[in-house]
Amino acid sequence: MPEPGKELLELFVSIGLSEQKAKETLKNEVLSSDLQSLIAEVRKLQGKDVDKSVGTLLYHVATRLKNKKRQSFVLGYVAEQEISSEPQITAALDYFKTNPVDPVDKTAFEAYCGVGVVVSPEDIEDVVETVIAKHKEGLVQKRYHYNMGMIMGEVRKQLKWADGKIIKSEVDMQVLDLLGPKTAADLEKPAKKAKESKPPKGKSKEEKRQNETEKDSASPEEKSYENMNQLMGEALRFHKTGENYTTEGYVVTPKTMEILKEHVAYTGGQVRTRFPPEPNGILHIGHAKAINFNFGYAKAHDGICFLRYDDTNPEKEEEKFFHGISDMVHWLGYTPYKVTHSSDNFQELYDYAVELIKRNNAYVCHMGSDEIKGFNPPDSPWRDRPVEESLRLFEDMKKGKFEEGSATLRMKTMLEEGKKDPVAYRIKFTPHPKSGDKWCIYPTYDYTHCLCDSLEHISHSLCTKEFQSRRSSYYWLCNALDVYCPVQWEYGRLNMNYTVVSKRKIAKLIDGGIVKDWDDPRLFTLTALRRRGFPPEAINNFCAMIGVTMSLVTFDPAMLEACVRDVLNNTATRVMAVLDPIRVEIKNFLGTKTKEIEVPNIPHDESKGTHKIPFSSTIYIERSDFSENPEKGYRRLTPTQHVGLKHAGYALSVGRVSKEDSGQVTSIEATIAELDPDNKPKAFIHWVSEPVKCEVRIYDRLFKHKNPEDPNEVPGGFITDCNMDSLTVIPDALLDVSVEKAKVFDKFQFERIGYYSVDKDTTDSKLVFNCTVPLKEDAGKN
Repeated sequence: MPEPGKELLELFVSIGLSEQKAKETLKNEVLSSDLQSLIAEVRKLQGKDVDKSVGTLLYHVATRLKNKKRQSFVLGYVAEQEISSEPQITAALDYFKTNPVDPVDKTAFEAYCGVGVVVSPEDIEDVVETVIAKHKEGLVQKRYHYNMGMIMGEVRKQLKWADGKIIKSEVDMQVLDLLGPKTAADLEKPAKKAKESKPPKGKSKEEKRQNETEKDSASPEEKSYENMNQLMGEALRFHKTGENYTTEGYVVTPKTMEILKEHVAYTGGQVRTRFPPEPNGILHIGHAKAINFNFGYAKAHDGICFLRYDDTNPEKEEEKFFHGISDMVHWLGYTPYKVTHSSDNFQELYDYAVELIKRNNAYVCHMGSDEIKGFNPPDSPWRDRPVEESLRLFEDMKKGKFEEGSATLRMKTMLEEGKKDPVAYRIKFTPHPKSGDKWCIYPTYDYTHCLCDSLEHISHSLCTKEFQSRRSSYYWLCNALDVYCPVQWEYGRLNMNYTVVSKRKIAKLIDGGIVKDWDDPRLFTLTALRRRGFPPEAINNFCAMIGVTMSLVTFDPAMLEACVRDVLNNTATRVMAVLDPIRVEIKNFLGTKTKEIEVPNIPHDESKGTHKIPFSSTIYIERSDFSENPEKGYRRLTPTQHVGLKHAGYALSVGRVSKEDSGQVTSIEATIAELDPDNKPKAFIHWVSEPVKCEVRIYDRLFKHKNPEDPNEVPGGFITDCNMDSLTVIPDALLDVSVEKAKVFDKFQFERIGYYSVDKDTTDSKLVFNCTVPLKEDAGKN
């Protein structure tokens, strides 16, 4: 006897699903059951097996229409073949979206879906002939390289209910009559357009600077507008406030339209979103996307966004996490309309639970957590216990009469992934950070999330893709209580290569001494990125650039770093820093008095002003900028080659070189000469004079592999993949004196080196700098 799963697979394939699609359908128990019921109903109506043309229509109904009454209504048309094509079934489902109230107006429905409309072969032939005549000139010129999709589109527009395959066949035939068989030239791929010629390389510095200025001349408002449009991505198809019923999969009940009317009256048709983090850890780069999307979507539609702490698990919540989350939201530039907590609604949530029991939609269960884990646990023996008994036991749970784990409140529904009767309340004898010891029962995410959204009249409940399997229970719970039901929209979460963001895994890195704390600049927590010197604008621009997609996305850190450079290029003051110094004594320095040199803060933006630095007879240059035995093409300082000193107006030439016994150069005696056309150097180097000693920290990737959590890439686990040389500390780097009064998080460009930010470890006696990003991306990293 064949297995039930195999029988269903064969049934789904027999109605026109591919084997892969049939297998995916079987994984979804709810969808699988719906489709099986629809097939059985049409078999009964037609008195025969369902053929493939009807089967694909049934799949559309099963996946997109959840209202059983309306399923039966449309099946009558499908069985009688009055709705027989994909455009017709799509129109039918669209009609139901925009007309959710029963009874269905049959006349309007049939007109909307093309029921009774007959498109003859002659009709198709005539319309195709007219459209081809319109495009004849282009067809004759480009022949088979002409855009046939344009012709198909115009024909389909005029013949909405015609069979697409018949239209294509007629178009192909008439084009063949016009052009004749394809020639060898027709079979060749069309030549690509020639690339625009690049501008000549030999631009002057002034021209390059002008181009740089022009490139960055867009106002912040213009850039913000562009970025917001980019960020929206898939969100451009979201429903209008109050038109929740137009969203695919949204469940409409007899009370829905009246409730939506009240919702619109309360909100004034305003877009309302929320960012709902759990206060049990530090936010990371993935949360930045969620913050930008929730706050950004509301802002783009003149709406409001709540910051709601999902504080329903008192065992893991700490006050510092509440403050840390708020700090990061504001750092990214967003101000919540209101800060709320799920715990604000504990009484309302409890009252809803009592009502749910009264409606026989929830029950008290005594199965242990291990017994209800997984996707195929046994049914609860207490599922059908009397309502009065569950009400009394739930009250006892609230009064603390049960031990932890000995009773839960479960909802009579099924998640889309097939998990049955999810838990709504569990017992925890743990004081809550906000409500203290008032409660010993706490609601779960599956129960709390949608009801808090409802209470706050959220119009668009935006969450990452892993919550898609909870959407059906989200709608079920709101409708089971007859309360306002928002629309849940899912989007792909943001993942980053070469990192881990799990709280548990970061804690292991800290405990193992691999990183120092949650804000260690090698991590991708938001506090770590801020400490490293990443500007919030760069993170927001990155989120806008990657946009909102429905699929999971993983990016390389280099893309985020490029956004950081774009922002810091226009905002970070230029200073000179020497990380590995050689002392240079200038023997022909004029006089003993130190000179002052004025240096632009940002060379391509005069409005940012200047600062002054000293220039004396003793300066320090980078060790790598001097070579006694240079390789071919070396353009900096050598015993026989002079070099320019940035901003000073002089060329530096070597006189005598002093070394240690090991051969390492300790100092250079040199001379300077004013720059003129006769002694124009091949390169200019940075330098410092009368410098400030600072500590500089340079960071490399914390992990060696792109996916440190993937056992195929890293069989030994992510800890074994750590780069133990990911931090380099330079204790006595030399910086020009203009940084002396720098404050924590101030950002600079160390000329010719990279972008740096003042670290929180800075003291009154010593500045500490973190390398934010090198000046140019290291190609070797990728």
